[in-house]
Amino acid sequence: MIELLDGLPEGVIGFRAVGTVTAADYREVLDPAMDAAIEASGKLDFVIVLGDEFDHYSLGAMLEDAKLIGRPLSLWDRAALVTDRDVLIGIAVAFGGLVPGQFKAFPLAARDEAIAWVAEGAAAPTT
Repeated sequence: MIELLDGLPEGVIGFRAVGTVTAADYREVLDPAMDAAIEASGKLDFVIVLGDEFDHYSLGAMLEDAKLIGRPLSLWDRAALVTDRDVLIGIAVAFGGLVPGQFKAFPLAARDEAIAWVAEGAAAPTT
């Protein structure tokens, strides 16, 4: 499942994956939060945490994730992946170059640093 992170700086949305992430998680949690962020600021600045509680993405979730690239390129600002799983970091870094905006991976111990980095982008005016 995908849970929203609370207490983030203005303009930053955050998510935490727990157990199995499904397509319904995208439709019910991720997509509405992203739509609200776009409406509020005109861009996407987000953090996703894949900690020890995360198991895997279902095939449906992977397809929903691929659809995110279909959002207008001008919306993407900063995204941070927070995880200690080297395989996930490798995949994210490989695909991070295919999407617009800035992307960084951070270890779980640097979660606050990841949020601060994304918040810098959220605070910057849209161009």
